[in-house]
Amino acid sequence: MGQLAGRAAIITGAGDGIGRAIARRYAQEGASVLVAELDEATGRDAAQSIRAETGARVEFLRTDVKRKDDVLAMVNTAVQHFGRLDILVNNAWGGGSTCRVELKTDADLQHGLEMNLWAGFWAMQAAFPHMRAQQWGRVINICSLNGVNAHMGTLEYNVSKEALRTLTRTAAREWAQHQICCNVICPGAATAAYKRFRERAPQMADAIAAANPMGRVGDPDSDIAGVAVFLASEDCRYVTGNTLYADGGGHINGVAWAPELPETR
Repeated sequence: MGQLAGRAAIITGAGDGIGRAIARRYAQEGASVLVAELDEATGRDAAQSIRAETGARVEFLRTDVKRKDDVLAMVNTAVQHFGRLDILVNNAWGGGSTCRVELKTDADLQHGLEMNLWAGFWAMQAAFPHMRAQQWGRVINICSLNGVNAHMGTLEYNVSKEALRTLTRTAAREWAQHQICCNVICPGAATAAYKRFRERAPQMADAIAAANPMGRVGDPDSDIAGVAVFLASEDCRYVTGNTLYADGGGHINGVAWAPELPETR
Protein backbone atom coordinates (compact mmCIF):
# COMPACT_ATOMS: atom_id res chain seq x y z
CA MET A 1 0.00 0.00 0.00
CA GLY A 2 1.55 3.28 -1.13
CA GLN A 3 1.15 6.74 0.37
CA LEU A 4 -1.60 7.59 -2.13
CA ALA A 5 -3.49 4.29 -2.16
CA GLY A 6 -7.17 4.86 -2.90
CA ARG A 7 -6.65 8.43 -4.07
CA ALA A 8 -7.48 9.84 -7.51
CA ALA A 9 -5.38 12.53 -9.16
CA ILE A 10 -5.37 14.80 -12.20
CA ILE A 11 -2.05 16.07 -13.55
CA THR A 12 -2.12 18.57 -16.41
CA GLY A 13 0.76 18.60 -18.87
CA ALA A 14 1.59 15.05 -17.78
CA GLY A 15 2.88 13.87 -21.15
CA ASP A 16 6.46 14.91 -20.44
CA GLY A 17 8.87 16.43 -17.95
CA ILE A 18 7.76 17.22 -14.41
CA GLY A 19 4.11 16.36 -15.09
CA ARG A 20 4.98 12.90 -16.35
CA ALA A 21 7.37 12.32 -13.45
CA ILE A 22 4.64 13.24 -10.95
CA ALA A 23 2.09 11.02 -12.68
CA ARG A 24 4.51 8.10 -12.54
CA ARG A 25 5.28 8.57 -8.84
CA TYR A 26 1.62 8.97 -7.95
CA ALA A 27 0.82 5.71 -9.74
CA GLN A 28 3.71 3.99 -7.95
CA GLU A 29 2.22 5.22 -4.66
CA GLY A 30 -1.16 3.65 -5.48
CA ALA A 31 -3.13 6.57 -6.92
CA SER A 32 -5.41 6.42 -9.92
CA VAL A 33 -4.20 9.07 -12.36
CA LEU A 34 -5.69 11.08 -15.20
CA VAL A 35 -2.99 12.25 -17.61
CA ALA A 36 -4.40 15.52 -19.00
CA GLU A 37 -2.25 16.50 -21.96
CA LEU A 38 -2.67 18.51 -25.16
CA ASP A 39 -0.17 16.45 -27.17
CA GLU A 40 -2.05 13.24 -27.85
CA ALA A 41 1.05 11.20 -28.73
CA THR A 42 3.00 12.01 -25.57
CA GLY A 43 -0.12 11.84 -23.40
CA ARG A 44 -1.13 8.40 -24.61
CA ASP A 45 2.44 7.16 -24.32
CA ALA A 46 2.72 8.44 -20.76
CA ALA A 47 -0.55 6.82 -19.68
CA GLN A 48 0.24 3.49 -21.35
CA SER A 49 3.81 3.22 -20.08
CA ILE A 50 2.95 4.25 -16.52
CA ARG A 51 0.02 1.82 -16.48
CA ALA A 52 2.23 -1.01 -17.75
CA GLU A 53 4.98 -0.25 -15.25
CA THR A 54 2.87 0.23 -12.13
CA GLY A 55 -0.38 -1.66 -12.73
CA ALA A 56 -2.25 1.43 -11.53
CA ARG A 57 -5.37 2.87 -13.15
CA VAL A 58 -3.99 5.51 -15.49
CA GLU A 59 -6.19 7.19 -18.09
CA PHE A 60 -5.43 9.77 -20.78
CA LEU A 61 -7.60 12.70 -21.83
CA ARG A 62 -6.57 15.16 -24.50
CA THR A 63 -6.94 18.51 -22.75
CA ASP A 64 -6.33 22.05 -23.90
CA VAL A 65 -6.18 23.92 -20.60
CA LYS A 66 -6.75 27.23 -22.42
CA ARG A 67 -10.30 26.06 -23.11
CA LYS A 68 -12.66 26.17 -20.14
CA ASP A 69 -14.85 23.41 -21.56
CA ASP A 70 -11.81 21.11 -21.76
CA VAL A 71 -10.85 21.85 -18.17
CA LEU A 72 -14.36 21.17 -16.88
CA ALA A 73 -14.52 17.97 -18.93
CA MET A 74 -11.17 16.94 -17.44
CA VAL A 75 -12.52 17.11 -13.89
CA ASN A 76 -15.78 15.38 -14.83
CA THR A 77 -13.88 12.61 -16.64
CA ALA A 78 -11.68 11.94 -13.62
CA VAL A 79 -14.70 11.65 -11.34
CA GLN A 80 -16.49 9.39 -13.84
CA HIS A 81 -13.48 7.10 -14.23
CA PHE A 82 -12.36 6.95 -10.61
CA GLY A 83 -15.49 7.83 -8.63
CA ARG A 84 -13.71 10.63 -6.80
CA LEU A 85 -11.11 13.38 -7.08
CA ASP A 86 -8.56 13.94 -4.33
CA ILE A 87 -5.54 15.57 -5.94
CA LEU A 88 -5.21 18.27 -8.60
CA VAL A 89 -1.82 19.20 -10.04
CA ASN A 90 -1.81 22.23 -12.37
CA ASN A 91 1.42 21.86 -14.32
CA ALA A 92 0.72 22.46 -18.03
CA TRP A 93 2.61 25.16 -19.94
CA GLY A 94 2.58 25.77 -23.66
CA GLY A 95 5.73 27.81 -24.24
CA GLY A 96 6.06 31.52 -24.94
CA SER A 97 8.19 34.18 -26.55
CA THR A 98 11.58 35.34 -25.27
CA CYS A 99 12.04 39.07 -25.67
CA ARG A 100 12.16 42.33 -23.76
CA VAL A 101 9.19 43.80 -21.89
CA GLU A 102 8.72 46.60 -24.42
CA LEU A 103 8.44 44.05 -27.23
CA LYS A 104 5.82 41.84 -25.62
CA THR A 105 2.34 41.89 -27.12
CA ASP A 106 -1.14 41.66 -25.68
CA ALA A 107 -1.33 38.17 -27.16
CA ASP A 108 1.81 37.14 -25.24
CA LEU A 109 0.31 38.23 -21.93
CA GLN A 110 -3.05 36.69 -22.76
CA HIS A 111 -1.38 33.36 -23.56
CA GLY A 112 0.43 33.30 -20.22
CA LEU A 113 -2.66 34.19 -18.23
CA GLU A 114 -4.80 31.59 -20.03
CA MET A 115 -2.23 28.82 -19.57
CA ASN A 116 -1.50 29.48 -15.92
CA LEU A 117 -4.01 31.70 -14.10
CA TRP A 118 -7.24 30.89 -15.93
CA ALA A 119 -6.49 27.18 -16.38
CA GLY A 120 -5.64 26.80 -12.70
CA PHE A 121 -8.65 28.85 -11.63
CA TRP A 122 -11.10 26.83 -13.73
CA ALA A 123 -9.65 23.50 -12.58
CA MET A 124 -9.64 24.48 -8.92
CA GLN A 125 -13.21 25.73 -9.03
CA ALA A 126 -14.36 22.52 -10.73
CA ALA A 127 -12.48 20.30 -8.29
CA PHE A 128 -13.62 22.15 -5.18
CA PRO A 129 -17.14 20.65 -4.78
CA HIS A 130 -15.74 17.11 -4.90
CA MET A 131 -13.02 17.88 -2.36
CA ARG A 132 -15.39 19.79 -0.10
CA ALA A 133 -17.91 16.93 -0.10
CA GLN A 134 -15.29 14.49 1.18
CA GLN A 135 -13.58 17.07 3.43
CA TRP A 136 -10.19 16.15 1.95
CA GLY A 137 -8.26 17.54 -0.97
CA ARG A 138 -4.86 18.52 -2.29
CA VAL A 139 -4.17 21.24 -4.86
CA ILE A 140 -0.57 21.48 -6.06
CA ASN A 141 0.28 24.25 -8.47
CA ILE A 142 3.60 24.24 -10.29
CA CYS A 143 4.98 27.78 -10.35
CA SER A 144 8.46 29.06 -11.08
CA LEU A 145 11.54 30.89 -9.89
CA ASN A 146 11.18 32.86 -13.12
CA GLY A 147 8.39 34.78 -11.46
CA VAL A 148 9.88 34.90 -7.97
CA ASN A 149 13.20 36.26 -9.24
CA ALA A 150 11.79 38.18 -12.24
CA HIS A 151 13.94 36.48 -14.87
CA MET A 152 14.55 38.43 -18.05
CA GLY A 153 12.77 37.73 -21.29
CA THR A 154 9.80 35.72 -20.01
CA LEU A 155 7.32 38.35 -18.82
CA GLU A 156 4.09 36.46 -19.58
CA TYR A 157 5.40 33.35 -17.82
CA ASN A 158 6.64 35.30 -14.80
CA VAL A 159 3.44 37.31 -14.37
CA SER A 160 1.07 34.39 -14.81
CA LYS A 161 3.01 32.05 -12.52
CA GLU A 162 3.01 34.66 -9.76
CA ALA A 163 -0.72 35.17 -10.30
CA LEU A 164 -1.20 31.42 -9.92
CA ARG A 165 0.84 31.51 -6.72
CA THR A 166 -1.43 34.20 -5.28
CA LEU A 167 -4.51 32.22 -6.33
CA THR A 168 -3.09 29.20 -4.49
CA ARG A 169 -2.50 31.12 -1.27
CA THR A 170 -5.97 32.68 -1.34
CA ALA A 171 -7.63 29.31 -1.90
CA ALA A 172 -5.51 27.82 0.88
CA ARG A 173 -6.89 30.37 3.31
CA GLU A 174 -10.51 29.99 2.22
CA TRP A 175 -10.55 26.21 1.79
CA ALA A 176 -8.62 25.23 4.90
CA GLN A 177 -11.91 24.79 6.77
CA HIS A 178 -12.72 21.95 4.35
CA GLN A 179 -9.37 20.23 4.94
CA ILE A 180 -8.22 21.10 1.42
CA CYS A 181 -4.51 21.90 1.33
CA CYS A 182 -3.26 24.15 -1.48
CA ASN A 183 0.47 24.52 -2.06
CA VAL A 184 2.99 25.54 -4.70
CA ILE A 185 6.16 23.91 -5.96
CA CYS A 186 8.78 26.12 -7.63
CA PRO A 187 11.05 23.52 -9.23
CA GLY A 188 14.47 23.75 -10.78
CA ALA A 189 14.72 20.79 -13.14
CA ALA A 190 15.97 19.67 -16.53
CA THR A 191 12.63 19.83 -18.31
CA ALA A 192 12.16 19.93 -22.08
CA ALA A 193 12.10 23.75 -21.91
CA TYR A 194 15.36 23.78 -19.98
CA LYS A 195 16.97 21.44 -22.47
CA ARG A 196 15.95 23.76 -25.32
CA PHE A 197 17.43 26.68 -23.41
CA ARG A 198 20.63 24.74 -22.86
CA GLU A 199 20.95 24.09 -26.58
CA ARG A 200 20.66 27.83 -27.27
CA ALA A 201 22.91 29.03 -24.43
CA PRO A 202 25.12 26.18 -23.16
CA GLN A 203 27.63 28.45 -21.42
CA MET A 204 24.93 30.25 -19.48
CA ALA A 205 23.27 26.95 -18.59
CA ASP A 206 26.58 25.65 -17.26
CA ALA A 207 27.09 28.83 -15.24
CA ILE A 208 23.62 28.56 -13.72
CA ALA A 209 24.19 24.91 -12.77
CA ALA A 210 27.59 25.74 -11.26
CA ALA A 211 26.10 28.60 -9.22
CA ASN A 212 23.44 26.33 -7.72
CA PRO A 213 24.37 25.47 -4.11
CA MET A 214 24.15 21.78 -5.02
CA GLY A 215 26.07 22.32 -8.23
CA ARG A 216 23.55 20.82 -10.61
CA VAL A 217 20.13 21.12 -12.21
CA GLY A 218 17.44 18.90 -10.70
CA ASP A 219 15.89 15.79 -12.19
CA PRO A 220 12.08 15.70 -12.58
CA ASP A 221 11.82 12.09 -11.36
CA SER A 222 14.30 11.93 -8.51
CA ASP A 223 14.24 15.55 -7.29
CA ILE A 224 10.76 16.95 -7.93
CA ALA A 225 8.18 14.15 -8.03
CA GLY A 226 8.80 13.10 -4.43
CA VAL A 227 7.98 16.61 -3.22
CA ALA A 228 4.67 16.37 -5.07
CA VAL A 229 4.00 13.02 -3.38
CA PHE A 230 4.47 14.60 0.05
CA LEU A 231 2.13 17.49 -0.79
CA ALA A 232 -0.51 15.01 -1.98
CA SER A 233 -0.21 12.71 1.02
CA GLU A 234 -1.78 12.48 4.45
CA ASP A 235 1.51 13.80 5.88
CA CYS A 236 0.64 17.17 4.32
CA ARG A 237 -2.60 17.52 6.30
CA TYR A 238 -1.33 20.60 8.24
CA VAL A 239 0.68 22.23 5.44
CA THR A 240 -1.14 24.76 3.26
CA GLY A 241 -0.50 28.07 1.54
CA ASN A 242 3.19 27.32 1.18
CA THR A 243 5.69 27.61 -1.65
CA LEU A 244 8.24 24.80 -1.67
CA TYR A 245 11.41 25.54 -3.61
CA ALA A 246 12.62 22.22 -5.01
CA ASP A 247 15.62 23.81 -6.66
CA GLY A 248 18.78 22.72 -4.85
CA GLY A 249 18.85 26.04 -3.00
CA GLY A 250 18.92 28.15 -6.16
CA HIS A 251 16.33 30.55 -4.74
CA ILE A 252 18.46 31.52 -1.74
CA ASN A 253 20.64 34.06 -3.52
CA GLY A 254 18.81 34.08 -6.83
CA VAL A 255 20.03 32.86 -10.20
CA ALA A 256 22.34 34.73 -12.56
CA TRP A 257 19.76 34.77 -15.34
CA ALA A 258 20.88 37.51 -17.72
CA PRO A 259 20.47 36.37 -21.33
CA GLU A 260 21.32 38.73 -24.17
CA LEU A 261 17.99 39.90 -25.52
CA PRO A 262 17.76 41.60 -28.93
CA GLU A 263 16.45 45.15 -29.28
CA THR A 264 13.86 43.99 -31.82
CA ARG A 265 11.47 41.07 -31.76
